[in-house]
Amino acid sequence: MSALIWAGFALSLAALLGLARWSLWGAMAVGAAILGVFTLPLREVIPTLAAVLTDPGVLLLGLAVSVMPLIGAAMERTGRMDALVENLGVGRRAVFALAPALLGMLPMPGGALLSSPLLERTGGATAEVRAAANVWFRHAMLFVYPISASLITAAKLAGLDVWTVLPYQLPALVLSAALGYIWLLRPVSGRLDPSGPRSPAALLAPLAILLAAPALDLLLKRAAHLPVPELATLAGVTASLALAAWGKLTVWDVVHLARRGKPWRFGLIVAGMFAYLAAFQRSGMPGLISGLHLPPQVLCLGIGWLLGFATGRQQAATSIVIPIYTASYGLMGPWAFAVTYFASYLGYLLSPLHPCLTVSAAHAGTTLGATWQRLLPPSVVALLVTAVAGFVVL
Repeated sequence: MSALIWAGFALSLAALLGLARWSLWGAMAVGAAILGVFTLPLREVIPTLAAVLTDPGVLLLGLAVSVMPLIGAAMERTGRMDALVENLGVGRRAVFALAPALLGMLPMPGGALLSSPLLERTGGATAEVRAAANVWFRHAMLFVYPISASLITAAKLAGLDVWTVLPYQLPALVLSAALGYIWLLRPVSGRLDPSGPRSPAALLAPLAILLAAPALDLLLKRAAHLPVPELATLAGVTASLALAAWGKLTVWDVVHLARRGKPWRFGLIVAGMFAYLAAFQRSGMPGLISGLHLPPQVLCLGIGWLLGFATGRQQAATSIVIPIYTASYGLMGPWAFAVTYFASYLGYLLSPLHPCLTVSAAHAGTTLGATWQRLLPPSVVALLVTAVAGFVVL
């Protein structure tokens, strides 16, 4: 039975990666179906996948992610995107690093779609470089962001205080910034030449539009007792869209933008991702991995990376690897934690189930494969450095 589960998992990944060049959401749906057929009783396959498509949280998140591209389109149509880019007062390379990183510190599902239009408007790079930089730098600050949900959760699982692990996370931040500069910022060419004098005041309106969504999302999730947390995300992006269109666009203008941009394809990507994740969780793969009794280096580095890639969720990877480690080897020290966290992150970064990667590629108008080609060199170097560190501290 375990051989059949492993075979189903391998075939599902092959189908997902092979079909992704034509349709991301379709590839994920096919991959989920293959994994379900190989690993679940046939009578459970359709109910497992249907449960995802009727889940209010998934439906609301898909709707919210479908609204996000309209915010950038409305800002572009009204000239507010031009005002933002021209008045930032930094160079193109700085925009490519800072825009995703700053918006990434106000995390919300699919939030990479808020910074994607900024990089597109800034110019100076190919579509695959824009998509790759948007993904790479969006998560850079989260290694040391003390209210990052994934960092807090992982530290708690390891029995460590989040403030204790922060200094040990700094090497990952420095390494990511350096590798991102070498492979993703250096190809960005030219300078930003504003059409007129810069005005810091002109930044306020476009910044308010972009920050309204994550700020309202965070506020409602903390202060309101919502039956479904994704209601906060939908409320946030709807507010941002309303601000972007306020006084300049009619409802019919927004409808026209939607018809032209087809933003619903991003919602379908979300549905496909959750369908695959549901099949993976029911497949028996997590149990098979935990029963392998692996050396700590293989567990923390190899399995951490693999689970991050297979699930598109760093928290899913750490929630499996860290308990196995502590049960097998005792308390996890902060250096071991940092290595495990970074390895699982690097797998998650490249996962086709990672929303930021898939929507960034789709928004930039490039393929997942082309974006991977840009992300692979810095990712491989980062993983090799992490592996060397792992054999020292584990």
